[in-house]
Amino acid sequence: MNLSRLVLLVVTVGTAAAAKPWNGIAPGTSSALDVIAKFGEPSKSLASGGKETLVYSGRQAIKGTTQAQFKLGANKAVERIDVYPAVLLDAEAIEASYGPPCDEKRSDEPCFVKKETPQKHGYYVYARLGLAVFFKDDGRTVQSLSFLPGS
Repeated sequence: MNLSRLVLLVVTVGTAAAAKPWNGIAPGTSSALDVIAKFGEPSKSLASGGKETLVYSGRQAIKGTTQAQFKLGANKAVERIDVYPAVLLDAEAIEASYGPPCDEKRSDEPCFVKKETPQKHGYYVYARLGLAVFFKDDGRTVQSLSFLPGS
């Protein structure tokens, strides 16, 4: 197993459920208290529009990341987790870990649909898993992983 795949597995510990939790924190079910109990006080907390984001970066960065952001709803439940990996991950490692492009023959297995942001950056959406993987300008190197409630 190459280093990028090993690190991806470490970074995504706890991802066996249908809606992908990340390190034991599940979008849609975990709370701000769960996040703080698991990772300690965040580096900073940002408030906007009645919502809050707990940011773990710098000395409080969670192992395997340069930054992790837990976006909370008005009820303080985790709505989204954005993870910025500390190591280089590529599209091949993502596909090996989470699944191939969707096709009609494998409708019961996790798979992705490739999409594009308005700025023309590619990303994969694993709708069944509640996971979006965003790529850098090169279209192959992972910029961030976003964990959302699964569909």
